[in-house]
Amino acid sequence: MRTNRIRTIAVAATALAAALSLTACGGEDKAMGTKPAGAVDTATPAATGTDDKAQSDAPKAGEPETQTVPAEGKHAGGNGNGKKPETAPNEKAAPSIPACTPKNSTVKVSSVSRPINHLLLTVTNTGTTDCAAYYAPFLRFDDAQAVYPVLDDSKPQAVVTLRPGQEAYAGISLLGEPGQNEPVKSDNLGVIMVDKNNESKGESTLKLPAETYTDSLGFVTYWQSDVENALMF
Repeated sequence: MRTNRIRTIAVAATALAAALSLTACGGEDKAMGTKPAGAVDTATPAATGTDDKAQSDAPKAGEPETQTVPAEGKHAGGNGNGKKPETAPNEKAAPSIPACTPKNSTVKVSSVSRPINHLLLTVTNTGTTDCAAYYAPFLRFDDAQAVYPVLDDSKPQAVVTLRPGQEAYAGISLLGEPGQNEPVKSDNLGVIMVDKNNESKGESTLKLPAETYTDSLGFVTYWQSDVENALMF
C-alpha cells in the first residue's frame, strides 16, 4: 500500500515537471519571437494589412510627392471635375474698337510756332460711335515712294480711343539738324490711317502750309491724346 502511494506521487511529480518544461519552452518561443510548429498567428491581421498599404502608398526616398486630386465638387474655385473653370458659353470676347478712317473721321494739318520745323496733325471722330486712332499715321509728302519715318519712342501706353467729336494728335518733325541733308519743298501730304493690324484703311490728301520743307531725317509720332505729347519730341 505504501509502495503504491509512493509510485503515484512519483508519477504525478513527473507529469508536473513535464508540464512546467513545456510552459517554459512556450514562453521562450514567445519572448524570442518564434512560434511553435503548427501554431496559428492571431496578431491583428487587419491592422497588418493597413500598415502594408500605407507603406506601399508612401513615397520612397528621393521620389517627389504627388498631390491627390480632390473629390468631385470639393476643390475651391473649380467646376467640380478637377479641371480649371472654363469660360461660360454665353461669355464672348469684347469686340475691338473700329479704326478711325476717312469714312468716320477727318484729318487736318496745321503749322505751329513751337517747336520750330514742326507741323501738327489732328484727326477728329465725325462718326456716331467710338473709333480708335491706332499706331501712327503713314505719311507721304508729294509723290514720295516711301512713307515718312515713325518715331518708336513716342508710342503711348494705350491706344487712343475717340468718342464722337473727340480729337487725337500726331507731331511731324520736318527737318533734322541744319546742314545734314538738303531740304525739299513739299506741297501736299498723304495721310494713311491704319487699323489694329497696322494695315491701311484709306488715305486722305491734305494741302500743306506754304513753304513746307522736309528732309529724310524727319519723323511722325504715334497718335497722342493731347497736343503737348504730340509736340514734345
